[in-house]
Amino acid sequence: MNFLAAVGAAFLGFLAAAGRIVLFTLAALAAMARPPWYPRQILRQMIDIGYYSLPVVGLTAIFTGMVLALQTYTGFSRFAAESAIPNVVVLSMTRELGPVIAGLMVAGRIGAAIAAEIGTMRVTDQIDALTTLSTNPYKYLVVPRLLSGTLMLPLLVLVANVIGVFGGFLVSTYKLDFNPATYIQRTADFLETMDVVAGLAKAAVFGFIVTLMGCFHGYTSRGGAQGVGAATTYAVVSGSILILLFDYILTEAFFSR
Repeated sequence: MNFLAAVGAAFLGFLAAAGRIVLFTLAALAAMARPPWYPRQILRQMIDIGYYSLPVVGLTAIFTGMVLALQTYTGFSRFAAESAIPNVVVLSMTRELGPVIAGLMVAGRIGAAIAAEIGTMRVTDQIDALTTLSTNPYKYLVVPRLLSGTLMLPLLVLVANVIGVFGGFLVSTYKLDFNPATYIQRTADFLETMDVVAGLAKAAVFGFIVTLMGCFHGYTSRGGAQGVGAATTYAVVSGSILILLFDYILTEAFFSR
């Protein structure tokens, strides 16, 4: 019975946490739908989330494309199917690896930063001060980050796709002796619009999830510096798990037959 009680308590705690996240999301969406908006805050967050995340996303994407080309060659050479490497690289990057890797990198960088910033404001009563000054904390703190994450991550993924495919092109042409013109032609012939659109739609959802988890855990943090540290950890972990979960859901929605 003690084991069943522990399982029941964990399940009820999970349901309570899910309910708090849903209520927080609804409140944020309601605040997003009504003015006032803060364009300066939105622009600041777009630069922070988008521009300053370019180096880490670009480096991750190019090495992912290079490794993908090498590993694909290692496997396909056993079946004399080396000509399919361009197809595999572009399809894997645009559909799957580009959005997921960019989402996880941004979750590690931005999710933790958002949780730490808002969590510090919470434990130092700055959020209460905003309320006292008749400023809605959801509109001033949460909405700019949600909008910026949702808008900027697809742009990051678009750049990551290009860089990742270029990394595969470099390895294939300079190490695996592919003809550059043939490689580019096969990549262009195999790539479809739906592949890119599905990846960008995933990226928008992942950007919303990352910023939402950072805002939620920072906004609800308690207990001083220790609580802020825990909030940053929860933001990264929960954001990463939800990215993988919604990646499967969206892949099933877009590509299931």
